[in-house]
Amino acid sequence: MKKLIIGIVALAGMTLTGCNDSFLDKSPITDLTEDNAFSSYDNFKSFMWPCYEMFTNTTIATSTRNNGWGVGGQYEGDVDANYLNNRGQSGFNEYAYQTIGNATSGNGWDFSSFIRRVNIMLSHLDQAEMTQAEKDHWRSVGYFFHSFWYMELINRFGDVPWVNKVLDESSPETYGARMPRAEVADSVLTRLQWAEEHIGDFEDQDGSNTINRDCVRAAISRFTLREGTWRKYHNMDGADALLNECIRVSELLMADYPTLYTGTDGQPGAGYGEMWTTDDLGLVPGIILYKSYVTDVNPVQGGCYLEHTSSQSIEMNQNTVDLYLMKNGKPIHNPESGYYGDHTMYDTFRDRDPRLYHTVMPPYTVEAGGANKPEENPNATWGYTDDPADREYIDIMGANYTCSNPGVGMKRLPAQNWSASLVPEIPRLGTSAYVQCRSGYYLWKLWCGWEENFNNGSLNVADKPIFKIEEVLLNYAEAKAELGSFDQAAADRSINRLRDRAEVARMNVAEIDDNFDPDRPYYYPAGNDAGIQVPALLWEVRRERIIELMGEGFGFYDVRRWRMAPWFLNRAPKGIWVTKEYASANNMTLYNPETGLSDGTNGSMTEGYLYLFNDPVAEGRGWLEKYYLYQVPTDEILLNPNLTQNPGW
Repeated sequence: MKKLIIGIVALAGMTLTGCNDSFLDKSPITDLTEDNAFSSYDNFKSFMWPCYEMFTNTTIATSTRNNGWGVGGQYEGDVDANYLNNRGQSGFNEYAYQTIGNATSGNGWDFSSFIRRVNIMLSHLDQAEMTQAEKDHWRSVGYFFHSFWYMELINRFGDVPWVNKVLDESSPETYGARMPRAEVADSVLTRLQWAEEHIGDFEDQDGSNTINRDCVRAAISRFTLREGTWRKYHNMDGADALLNECIRVSELLMADYPTLYTGTDGQPGAGYGEMWTTDDLGLVPGIILYKSYVTDVNPVQGGCYLEHTSSQSIEMNQNTVDLYLMKNGKPIHNPESGYYGDHTMYDTFRDRDPRLYHTVMPPYTVEAGGANKPEENPNATWGYTDDPADREYIDIMGANYTCSNPGVGMKRLPAQNWSASLVPEIPRLGTSAYVQCRSGYYLWKLWCGWEENFNNGSLNVADKPIFKIEEVLLNYAEAKAELGSFDQAAADRSINRLRDRAEVARMNVAEIDDNFDPDRPYYYPAGNDAGIQVPALLWEVRRERIIELMGEGFGFYDVRRWRMAPWFLNRAPKGIWVTKEYASANNMTLYNPETGLSDGTNGSMTEGYLYLFNDPVAEGRGWLEKYYLYQVPTDEILLNPNLTQNPGW
């Protein structure tokens, strides 16, 4: 039976608002107030339940986002990084085309909800009727949530005020200045390390799937990698100490979570794909914390349903598809890769990393009601075409014989929409009908056959991970690579575990030299517009992170801390390679690499990549240095003249 993350369901009993002082009013003695609500262990537990909503908050790109998982959710962090794109003709990247508007309010600048709630709780701990171990436990839980929110504040704004007590209008700190990023980050890490040492084992009282020592360590692993690499590439001191801390805590988690989930469906890389389509992640090895969905209780994520409809607006572009390795572990343009080229989508996908197949729907063609039924089920509602090549990826992914809804298994081909209507072919170009996209690379990371859709996303109850060992393995590998200590043993402990599950050849550190990937990218230190090529081994470690975490929202955090944003964003997103006739038949045009624009209906090109958006640099736009940090909302500066604005805004 599923275990719920507390705070998801409606709570009976005490409700104290963290962002106003109304609970300080005089009340009858039978009512819960700040004066009488903080005594027992259960009081503190109830008061802290709303903090679990942090994991669904739309400010955090890696959150599970209550009102939309995928579209409007975690996909958006990778859209901002230009890994993915919105399919609409006006869905260009806001940073690449400099259309980000001024922020008068919001923008993630929030110290009044979660931070205030945690500080209220902490202010009552010493007077509580609990043992010292229980007090230490709740202080640790409070430190975790306080730190987790500050991780986002630091990432967005750099220097931020440090609020560690309950404030009111008369508090001097209410109108305080921003503290230096390094000082705030050090305070965050100090709190997380204290929590690691003092958090208790109270699962019998808190319930399973709640904040524990492993969650704290996972947060330390994420934060120290993020902050350590930010310092290294943004000219700040202290990077090595943070990266070493990332290695320390990651190794502890790696020892405690030695097994990766390999899945049940039998498809190549099934464990990778099923991580996002499983109805009970409590049974999955390697899951540290997850968001649980239960029918008729909190089934509001709707991600699988959206991907069966015309509402799926997220797609991948050719630049990102090109990052996926061949199954033999070689980049596509490595002389030994065996890459078949990209002049058909079938060629592009052949012998590629199976994680691509679980992220982008592979190509196929079938005939609705065709006579050539699959031998395994002659009553199927579709038939194979006369061309055996059309079934190449149906055979790899496993045929969906009935096209019933719910269907069988995780990701089966041919696909069907929410009403079980057949999707007869992929690629399927367009912008309005179900299961269509402009690039040809349709995102289906959350798609599965067993969830009931029936035009109702509330029937989607697949759980979603918050912390998992796969991210920790990648954090460890990257920290080792940044410190120059990533060797074959480190690869075998981390990346090769992921490769083994994905059925991709293992990383051989000795063969990764400057010629391993002819397309190796650049990073851009301040003042260096030309860029510096990323070291070969470090790039392969980063590539593994991009692929393994694709669609989980980490992209915009990563490209900014690596100082690689121009390389990812200052390129025109392109679609699949097609003939001009095929593009015209679908009301699309070809991308002209000489101009960076559309070749138009009267252009001379006869084939090429589908045009999606203009090259931002050719258009006189592109990534701006100021985008590495977010704008402090102007209303906040008007309210507090001690606040300063980030450079360039």
